[in-house]
Amino acid sequence: MTTTERPAADIVFDHVTKRYPGQEEPALDDLSLTIPAGETCCLVGPSGGGKTTAMKLVNRLIDFESGDITIGGESIRSVDVTTLRRDIGYVIQQVGLFPHMTIAGNIGVIPNLLGWSRDRIKKRTEELLDLVRLDRGFATRYPAQLSGGQQQRVGLARALAVDPPVMLMDEPFGALDPITRTEIQDEFLNLESEISKTVIFVTHDIDEAIKMGDRIAVLRQGGVLAQYGTADELLAHPADDYVADFVGADRGLKRLSLRRMREVVGGDGAVNGAAAVATDAPAVDAEASLRIGLSTLFASGAPAVRVTDGDRLLGTVTLDQLQHAVAGSAA
Repeated sequence: MTTTERPAADIVFDHVTKRYPGQEEPALDDLSLTIPAGETCCLVGPSGGGKTTAMKLVNRLIDFESGDITIGGESIRSVDVTTLRRDIGYVIQQVGLFPHMTIAGNIGVIPNLLGWSRDRIKKRTEELLDLVRLDRGFATRYPAQLSGGQQQRVGLARALAVDPPVMLMDEPFGALDPITRTEIQDEFLNLESEISKTVIFVTHDIDEAIKMGDRIAVLRQGGVLAQYGTADELLAHPADDYVADFVGADRGLKRLSLRRMREVVGGDGAVNGAAAVATDAPAVDAEASLRIGLSTLFASGAPAVRVTDGDRLLGTVTLDQLQHAVAGSAA
């Protein structure tokens, strides 16, 4: 498997405003935020909130009237637009594979344009198929021969073909069925641990943003930034009623998905209490979220769950410990 050769770059929106002709209100109004190199920023908000507009400004699919956007400290307006776009991976909901080209041909579109040799393109295609967990035999197939989830993996591979420092993802998993969507989300999170990219991820789904984003930008109607921060910051301390309503009344439960069971085991008698719990008490993997732990507790009616790492018992966690864990991190 290949290693990343080109480092991720930070993206800075500096007082960016975009107005469309014939509209009184701006699509994006004085947006300022910084996405650190190597992090994923999810843009969420209502229809008309400017999230897709903000993303498309980065690769100059559309232009803006005032302010600036820099990538790695360089203004995007100082870079030739063709060069800029070739250095930015782009993944969309409809995937956009060329139906008359093989999977290898689709992945190799940009490398071909850049004049890579046939051997280099073949090697890179094989690396990327491995990276997105597709058999190398898929290289000779056509998009119509693949499932929706497989096509989305190919779309990711194509976006990564020339190892861009930045990726733009426009509701990339929105058209997938729930099971496939969860699978591809998990695969992308695993992929992030192997590559270093700065990602702007547009979604209308706050739960997806919480799962996928290192940071979340909540936009309100008219392209105004309502709050920008980590998922935990937004869920624990929403800036106003709008953000609180947007993240949902169940934001306490949503916060449970941000922490792992192994973080709660130990201390407060958790390990010492293991002996007091019946051996048939439900077991939860140490890497499961606190939300999974809570669900298991409710479903079983048990006083505690056993937290395991493989065959090893780490300890137990009770309902009180889950509640204290969330309350403590809210402070």
